[in-house]
Amino acid sequence: MEPARRGSAHKGAPAGVGSEPAGAGRYAPVGCDLVGRAPAGRTWSAAHWIRFPATGMTSTENDLTCCGCAPPAERNQSPMSNPLSELSAAGVAVWLDDISRDRLRTGNLADLVANRSVVGVTSNPTIFQKAIASSDLYNEQLHDLTVRGVDVGEAVRAITAADVRDACDVLRGVYDASGGVDGRVSLEVDPRLAHGTERTVAEARALWWSVDRPNLFIKIPATLAGLPAITETLAQGISVNVTLIFGLDRYDAVIEAFLAGVEKAIDAGRDVGDLTSVASFFVSRVDSEVDARLDKIGTPEAKALHAKTAIANARLAYERYEKAFATPRWKALAAKGAKPQRPLWASTSTKDPSLPDTIYVSELVAPGTVNTMPEATLQAFADHGQVRGDTIRPYYDDARQVFAALASVGVDLDDVIETLETQGVQKFEDSWNQLLGTIAQQLGRSGSDS
Repeated sequence: MEPARRGSAHKGAPAGVGSEPAGAGRYAPVGCDLVGRAPAGRTWSAAHWIRFPATGMTSTENDLTCCGCAPPAERNQSPMSNPLSELSAAGVAVWLDDISRDRLRTGNLADLVANRSVVGVTSNPTIFQKAIASSDLYNEQLHDLTVRGVDVGEAVRAITAADVRDACDVLRGVYDASGGVDGRVSLEVDPRLAHGTERTVAEARALWWSVDRPNLFIKIPATLAGLPAITETLAQGISVNVTLIFGLDRYDAVIEAFLAGVEKAIDAGRDVGDLTSVASFFVSRVDSEVDARLDKIGTPEAKALHAKTAIANARLAYERYEKAFATPRWKALAAKGAKPQRPLWASTSTKDPSLPDTIYVSELVAPGTVNTMPEATLQAFADHGQVRGDTIRPYYDDARQVFAALASVGVDLDDVIETLETQGVQKFEDSWNQLLGTIAQQLGRSGSDS
């Protein structure tokens, strides 16, 4: 029997240990990623496998190989029990875009992992600010920090690192079962450093040391100064979530920064088997900005393009991902144990109430992707989401037509992307300052209570 995919045969296939199922078709574990490696000794039962047809496969599909990701059945649910597990089966890792001490202490996060296919967590300054301002569970730590005379900046790092560390522990089983692909929790560098390369790298090292968990992701923005910081952070063996990506050209630069970082890590003699990265491509914000411009144009042709840009943009990003991770350069790195940098769809809640509340999930389904969702979107998809197979690769030409139509009605996409990046960095800076203000207020209150 031939191996299930290029790389190594999957163990535990339905026909018996160390083989794949009998028959003409090919099999791969549910949730399998692109161009990864199955960890040694990995086994799956028949329930964990999905069948690919023997004919009609594209060259990219033929290159699929097990990345070691944990099938939904190993997360205490059958592979097709609900729309979220169907999404996982289609190759989309389900992540939660939220974290709080309440969510951790009540067992809510553990429940989402067990029953909602959640295999990762993202955070940002806005999420932490809301969590700390609305909960008493931070009071004890705030009191201790006040007694020690810790300044506000270090207090923020201590509090956020504690929550992320606990979330990493909740997801450690997923991390181990997936061979380090999933089970990741993201913590962002101070966004005020977005335009400073050296300080960003230093902050990344400090956060990595503070959390002290292998399944941590350090979030670094994809600004021009952030790109070399991404490379250097990866070169030092620190896994990175690249955030605030809006445009295709910047995404190309992010991929280059990732590849260069992995190459530097290998040249330094590091084991890159556990060095992973995701590229967070923001979705709904693109539609918000473009649709506002279309409204100002006001023609029927402009109005017909409403809510089409973000999905087209993400689809064309995935096309670039496929091309970048099918090159000889990447294959040489994969042969040395490197894992691909997966596209992550961020900002996936709908801002336009006229749109379906799951549109930025159901329209962006393809193997080897991550979709991080606020809980409202996640629960909405669990309730009424639909997985209609691959909704990215068959639509590349449609996406290019959307871009051409936008240009024809006068939308300058380069200006849109520049505006969104500027706004994105500023919004995170504003949220960080609000977080500092919240912590300062809480420290003051805790000090007065001493």
